[in-house]
Amino acid sequence: MVDRESVPRLCQVVLDCTDARALAEFYRALLGLVYRPGDEPPEAGHPDERGRDWLVLRTPDGAPQIAFQQVERLPEASWPDGPVPQQLHLDLTVTSVEELRVQHDRVLHLGGRLLRDRIDDPEEPLRVYADPAGHPFCVFVG
Repeated sequence: MVDRESVPRLCQVVLDCTDARALAEFYRALLGLVYRPGDEPPEAGHPDERGRDWLVLRTPDGAPQIAFQQVERLPEASWPDGPVPQQLHLDLTVTSVEELRVQHDRVLHLGGRLLRDRIDDPEEPLRVYADPAGHPFCVFVG
């Protein structure tokens, strides 16, 4: 048995991306998150120094959630149908098939794209998407 105080706790998930600001904006809008103080987009006409390196999104009450790390190149996952594995994906849940349909429209509007549609699966209705950087994520009825 491990003493609960001696184990690390998950702080956040970090996604590599070639445009940290754009991907952070996608997930900020999709999940209703906010920037860590200092990571907000700069005023128009000012350089985005933070957006060229590392950005963090948190819940409105301050809990870290997702970070975005700028990289020069990133092979896009071709999962679920191609040879490049997903390596990591996010699972997002909704409470009903109707809510899954609502979120589908939001994901597409925000720049995501549908990879697989299993909304009619009686055991676990779900849709698999790619975010604007190509990272797969699932939205399912849980």
